[in-house]
Amino acid sequence: MSPMTRTPLARIAELHVYPVKSARGIALEEALLTRTGLAFDRHWMIVRPNGRAVTQREIPRLALLVPALADTTLRLHAPAMPELSVPFAAEGARLPVTIWGYECEAIDEGPHAAAWLRQFLDTDLRLVQFDPAHRRLSSRAWTAPDEGESQFADGFPLLALSTASLADLNRRLARPLPMNRFRPNIVLEGLEPYDEDRIAQLESGSIRLRIVKPCTRCKITTTDQDTGAVDGDEPLRTLHTYRHDPALQGVCFGQNLIVVAGDGQRLKRGQSLQLRWKTPRS
Repeated sequence: MSPMTRTPLARIAELHVYPVKSARGIALEEALLTRTGLAFDRHWMIVRPNGRAVTQREIPRLALLVPALADTTLRLHAPAMPELSVPFAAEGARLPVTIWGYECEAIDEGPHAAAWLRQFLDTDLRLVQFDPAHRRLSSRAWTAPDEGESQFADGFPLLALSTASLADLNRRLARPLPMNRFRPNIVLEGLEPYDEDRIAQLESGSIRLRIVKPCTRCKITTTDQDTGAVDGDEPLRTLHTYRHDPALQGVCFGQNLIVVAGDGQRLKRGQSLQLRWKTPRS
């Protein structure tokens, strides 16, 4: 059935925020929407002493780093480690950081956090916080005529994936995989597999979320998010057989979004979103 002939609604099945880039996510019942995505998403990042970002691509055990958000503090837990508490109000020195070639200054969370990370991961690292006074814009090649803005996400403020797309992938795998392998912010239900590829915009009241770019997948999807161990070459091997995009030079699964309108509004699990479909090519 053509998307244009179906009811133009989807529901939010899950909401996830990832306060520390490449650490475990937090499932939410509702989330504050900001111009940079969900509040506190990728607000912190772990870097080498020279400021270069590290992710699960390099250190899979980052999956075992479990964040929690209290009223005024970020709390980090990890196996056999005491709790680390980091205040939201950042007062540390500025540290130049680099994420995928993008350079900016972040706020260093100090020697105590660095020592905690070294004890857990056995390598020299720093925890930094995004400077909210700084604007990190997404590539205009994808977002024009709008502006997209993120913090320490790879490139865009939001990632959406549908339950139907994961179900279709799992039917092709010898062993099904959970949604957390793909680290979405918004999980959609009520769609056909890969409908997210055909959606132009998601809307609810004053909220407008525009889909701008397919998400090319990396080896983080092969890391078990519960154990922090790399678990073979799936799902990348199977995705390559039917989701490879030569132009993007990778396999695509899920879609990146920007916040066109709705800063300060809330998204809720179970909320219905109106769909605006892409105009079919002639």
